[in-house]
Amino acid sequence: MSIVLILFLLPAGLYAGVWWLSLHGRHRAMTAILLALALALHAATFILPWQAGSFYYGFAKLLSATVWIGVLLVWIESAKVDLASLATLLAPLAIALVVLPYFFPGVAFDLHAQPPLFVPHLIVGTLAYGVMFLGAIQALLMAAAEHRLHPRRPAERPGLLASLLARRGPLPPLMVLERILFRVIAIGFVFLLLTTLTGIVFSEETFGKPLPLNHKTVFSLVATVFVGLLLIGHWLWGWRGRTAIRLTLGGFGLLLLSYVGSRFVLEVVLRRI
Repeated sequence: MSIVLILFLLPAGLYAGVWWLSLHGRHRAMTAILLALALALHAATFILPWQAGSFYYGFAKLLSATVWIGVLLVWIESAKVDLASLATLLAPLAIALVVLPYFFPGVAFDLHAQPPLFVPHLIVGTLAYGVMFLGAIQALLMAAAEHRLHPRRPAERPGLLASLLARRGPLPPLMVLERILFRVIAIGFVFLLLTTLTGIVFSEETFGKPLPLNHKTVFSLVATVFVGLLLIGHWLWGWRGRTAIRLTLGGFGLLLLSYVGSRFVLEVVLRRI
């Protein structure tokens, strides 16, 4: 087993420990410590594989960075509210996605040959995906909480998500989940706007066109409109509940299609890397 693979497996093992502790509701302080160590080791994997003057980036690293940001936000929020239910959902994803870049390292970019806004655009875009990913997980939690409070049919059996979370015990109050959701969505919307602005300038410098009409641009813009519409509807008309859940999941799905989908097709299906 190579040293590089071990460096990817270490945070995966720590995430597994976090998952086990969150499922059994034990040692909240130990869970926070393990999560902090996992986040630190996970962040170190972003520079792997190492090549001087180059940076590897692709769909696998984007997914890994996305779940890292989601777990980081959960770790920060857990200082105020017990969010073990979120850890229960995120830890299995983190276990799988932290090792994915080892098998799909992506494209090696020569940093010295890139336009000035390439790295800022990449970083801001990754932050946008990460924050919106946490929003999608938060929306799933709200859906499970709403199902508990207001089942569509009295005799309806709980779904898979609700059953999984039930093993952890009671969910945080629905109002707390909703407040966190809209806080996360607002931050994600800011990052989406910054991604669009840096993308316009970067595209103008590189291709001579501010907004090339490809599927990545179209899906990103539509996702930004989705999120902006949700925030405006919440502030002006009090949108919440299932409307917020659907728009959040729809916006994140469009973001996945915009970049992760295109990189996956290029790297894995077409092998154009």
